[in-house]
Amino acid sequence: MASDDIPESWRAALEPALDTPEARKLGGWLRAEEAAGKVIYPPRGSRLAALAETPLDQVKVVILGQDPYHGPGQAHGLSFSVQDGVKQPPSLVNIFKELEGDLGIPRPATGNLTPWTRQGVLLLNNTLTVEAGQAGSHAGRGWDAITDAAVEAVASTGEPTVFVLWGSHAKKKAGRVPSLGKGARHLVLTSVHPSPLSAHSGFFGSKPFSQANAFLQAQGRGVIDWSL
Repeated sequence: MASDDIPESWRAALEPALDTPEARKLGGWLRAEEAAGKVIYPPRGSRLAALAETPLDQVKVVILGQDPYHGPGQAHGLSFSVQDGVKQPPSLVNIFKELEGDLGIPRPATGNLTPWTRQGVLLLNNTLTVEAGQAGSHAGRGWDAITDAAVEAVASTGEPTVFVLWGSHAKKKAGRVPSLGKGARHLVLTSVHPSPLSAHSGFFGSKPFSQANAFLQAQGRGVIDWSL
């Protein structure tokens, strides 16, 4: 995982995490897995798309996922997003159901969330790669330190930011965000994951989109247009 791969706006924040034995081990392991013929998603060139699409100084909202989709043609480097023309996975369908219930925005035809990223929504996964057909297969391989550093970099900026943490893996990042107590400047929204296995246990009705916009507006940062 070379620092040259890191978009310029993130480089200073992430280089310390990349200049570690663990990060070098991760890079070597990924190369070995590919050399062994394993299919890894998203493909090379897309694994840091979330950082490329949303520069550090423009982040208003962080939506943190677990790991990339593991089906063919799904993952393209943005948490929960799929490219135009790709069938919307069940978790994304549930996100759109909550969006409609929260803000009245009908389910869009596309599952491509890139328009959100260009308004300052960082769509980051906790783990940035996965083996085809094997959900969670790259967890614990070294990505956490890098994505921890990304979250800490956002939390350390002077701008009030919304952190949306869905599911237990994402919630573990809450400790990286100083959102409570005197001088707190960020909003952390947590719920269960939007997966069909858990969405009815607290995701539906959590109203993350309206809460995020209310906070951003109150802080003078401008709201997100969540329509696609």
